Amino acid sequence: MFSLTMKTRVSNIFNIEFPLIQAGMVWCSGWRLASAVSNAGGLGIIGAGSMYPEVLREHIQKCKQATNKPFAVNVPLLYPNIEEIIKIIVEEGVKIVFTSAGNPKTWTSFLKEKGITVVHVVSSAKFAKKAEEAGVDAVVAEGFEAGGHNGREETTTMVLIPQVVEAVKIPVIAAGGIASGKAMLAAFVLGAEGVQIGSRFVASIESSAHEKFKNKVIHTQEGETLLTLKELTPVRLIKNKFFQSVEEAKQKGATTEELKALLGRGRAKKGMFEGDMEEGELEIGQVASTFHEIKPAADIVREIMTEFEERKKSFND
Repeated sequence: MFSLTMKTRVSNIFNIEFPLIQAGMVWCSGWRLASAVSNAGGLGIIGAGSMYPEVLREHIQKCKQATNKPFAVNVPLLYPNIEEIIKIIVEEGVKIVFTSAGNPKTWTSFLKEKGITVVHVVSSAKFAKKAEEAGVDAVVAEGFEAGGHNGREETTTMVLIPQVVEAVKIPVIAAGGIASGKAMLAAFVLGAEGVQIGSRFVASIESSAHEKFKNKVIHTQEGETLLTLKELTPVRLIKNKFFQSVEEAKQKGATTEELKALLGRGRAKKGMFEGDMEEGELEIGQVASTFHEIKPAADIVREIMTEFEERKKSFND
């Protein structure tokens, strides 16, 4: 086995072997993926955004059975059942929570009082400062390249990370466009102390994504994703029939309400979880064009960390 010689505040606060975090992704990151990443030495995250409260409870319980390593739950703060979700997290003894899509002041102090480590996802230095003021233990700085819901600022990871590092004193975890040890090393050079990786783990054996979606991801080519629906909430999608419908509606001057109606309910579930590659919403990052195999999560962690160490060593030699 290999060893990571660079210990960081991120690996220390989570008590993990490698400062590598698997993102909490809707319809893709259940207990199987989270436990596999945690068992491999990273930090696995259960994505609560696509789960009813009792489904989340089941995933937390199964994750605890599948690993004795630390794992986290990602909670979008705009979740309609947020109070029930937080209650379940506390009852089940979850030790680490990643919050996103909302104001971190709302729940951070409550979670911290319960002894929970809190991390918030941001897309700008301004919001990183607000998260630090709210008392979070670390921030995930997510660049424009990322899949799924994205910041409106459209700041790329390469530009965002040093700005956030300069703006806050707490540890910064880089996200957006990272799927290799080379990219991880670049993020560290920019001042990050850990990385959060989403898209690469979508195409893992343990991902709960539909096999059709996994195969779509590994065959995605350069330029085949685009940020859209900025009128609602910006989201990066693979171009398909649904995507084209959205673009055509916008060109015709569709109102916000008309776009909401077009989006409808369960569009992401239809694509990523149920496998409708034409009418579903297919969320993935630009970096999908750089990998082409579906692999076990442990192999992905091992490959990224091995490449990280080799590249870091080559600079030292």
